[in-house]
Amino acid sequence: MNMYSFLSMLFQHQKEDFFFPTQASTNAAAADFIFYFIFYVSLFAFIAIVLATAIFAWRYRRSKVGMTPEDSPHHSTKIEIVWSVIPSLLMVVMFWYGFEDYTARRTPPADSYEIQAKASKWQWEFSYPNGASSFGFVDAGEYQGKGLVVPIGKNVKIRLEAADVLHSFSVPAFRVKMDAVPGRYTDVWFNATQLGDFPIFCTEYCGTKHSRMLSYVHVVSEEDFAVWLKENQMDPNASPAEKGERLFAAKCSACHSIDGSIKVGPALNGKYGTEETLADGSKVMIDDNYILKSITNPAAEIVAGFEGVVMQPDLLNDEETSFVIEYLKTLNK
Repeated sequence: MNMYSFLSMLFQHQKEDFFFPTQASTNAAAADFIFYFIFYVSLFAFIAIVLATAIFAWRYRRSKVGMTPEDSPHHSTKIEIVWSVIPSLLMVVMFWYGFEDYTARRTPPADSYEIQAKASKWQWEFSYPNGASSFGFVDAGEYQGKGLVVPIGKNVKIRLEAADVLHSFSVPAFRVKMDAVPGRYTDVWFNATQLGDFPIFCTEYCGTKHSRMLSYVHVVSEEDFAVWLKENQMDPNASPAEKGERLFAAKCSACHSIDGSIKVGPALNGKYGTEETLADGSKVMIDDNYILKSITNPAAEIVAGFEGVVMQPDLLNDEETSFVIEYLKTLNK
């Protein structure tokens, strides 16, 4: 048994405790070891300093020694070396393990399976190499979507991007966290070691419904993952309306309902081909061109009652917009 393994047994907690949820990835053990090593060293130092302060305060209290100062040593080279060298060595150890873990976390293995994650107010959307997609968010207290689906025991790299404001991808059970920044890509990787569902949080305040930006990592066997990918792959033979339904569920349903309920934006069921009143009092026909303009330039014609809500522009490309329009037409039937 090497020193790292021995210290790991002393300082890392294998199960869920006060500070952390259960360890569910290969990254978790190293993070817990570093945390508990720093925690226990700091706790020992705190207790030693407070205890020494209390002992000396009692032993040399004024009522005992009187008002006349006693002669005492004013310098000790040995003591100064001890309290300088030992803390320095401990900090070097902390830095070494921390830097080693940081380097490993910032270097995804070459065989990592890459999934693209897009954060927007207020949902996570995940895209897989074969064209499958999934999403996750909370609406009216109910979790919607499948979340992020990954195979157990496989290195997975998540490429992060943000469509609007700063978000942050955090999976406490995996001990991973990385910001999703508008205008650039970031990434994080992990290797799940337990089957089950593990929460994904947005840990950067991103607006009024930040608390609803909750999703899950759904860890399955490699066999189940292969089946899921095949079942959720975009069917090239699907009709435009069917493709639009999948796109709407993944990219639009967080803000727009199809059951008449009001979310962040107006409900869209039965709207195509009808007249809508805008914020300036004018009226507009809900047709292909209006929907296209609403996606490319959402602030141009805002529906009355939603003046403070401006959608992120260009969430869909031209082809995707056409598919969604075809789907919205079916909601009138």
